[in-house]
Amino acid sequence: MNAPTSAPSPEPSHSPSTVPETVEAAGASFWEWFSGWPLHILLILVVGIVVLVLLRRVIGHVTERIATGKGTTTTDRPRSETPSSPWRAYFRRAPLVEDAIAMANPLANQRRAQRSRTVGSVLRSTANVVVGTIMILMVLQEIGVNIAPLVASAGVVGVALGFGAQSLVKDFISGILLLVEDQFGVGDYVNLGMGAEGTVEEVQLRITQVRGLDGTLWYVRNGEILSAGNFTQQWSRAIAEVRVPVDADLGVVRAALGRAADSVREDPEVSHLLLEAPWVRGVDAVTDFSASFTLLAQVRPGEQWEVSRRLRQASQAELREAGVLLREDVAEAARGE
Repeated sequence: MNAPTSAPSPEPSHSPSTVPETVEAAGASFWEWFSGWPLHILLILVVGIVVLVLLRRVIGHVTERIATGKGTTTTDRPRSETPSSPWRAYFRRAPLVEDAIAMANPLANQRRAQRSRTVGSVLRSTANVVVGTIMILMVLQEIGVNIAPLVASAGVVGVALGFGAQSLVKDFISGILLLVEDQFGVGDYVNLGMGAEGTVEEVQLRITQVRGLDGTLWYVRNGEILSAGNFTQQWSRAIAEVRVPVDADLGVVRAALGRAADSVREDPEVSHLLLEAPWVRGVDAVTDFSASFTLLAQVRPGEQWEVSRRLRQASQAELREAGVLLREDVAEAARGE
């Protein structure tokens, strides 16, 4: 009689309900991990990028509107877009003084655009550095890095760099102030001292390039500019000095110079450059051999040299017609004898 065979032991089987529980547990553990420092870092990056983009767009928009001169008047907008409130209209009205200066100086718009765009570039770079530094420090703090030594070391390094690059920082700060204060701009004729006199060709944050009358290109560090004389900003004054023999009839000379001033005022080639009628100041100096008269005229910026030449030419013609010998005429007569 055969012995009964033993039944095989049943294998352990997984219940269908245990798989979802395992997935749910894994998902819960992942979200518990992700809701910690990874989510905080992601929020820091997103908020920092959004803030940086907004800052750059606002800076670029404002500086470009200033550079192009758009949006400063209510007459440029359609009637439906003009501000209905009288207070808004008051604060948005056209700046009459600045517009008059811009019309008088053809280089005013170019100077304004160059200054505003340079300042905008500096502000965008500053925004990048500040926002980026704050984001990096906040991320390091979230991942458990002690940022206190980093901040302290950054302060020490900053102080060391500040002492080592004092002249460079001084040049940059002076360049920003030059642009903001509009002391001079591209196209202005300036005297920056140290022999640097001429037309400004380029204004950078560190240096200013000035082209002299003889063609020399001067590179002047902005931090070394202690005083700047601008010959072509807002308005200029034409000065013409005329010397006559000391024994000449001063009344006849003054009348002749008055006719010369009137002829320059009525000259169609020069009259549009004048902001006031030329006039004779009188006798400014008397020596043993000559008496000096000065003719003055307020003119548009940068046009004083042309008007001064015209005044001297007209004065010479009127004096010779009146029979007054100039110093060069006396010298030629002496050589002839």
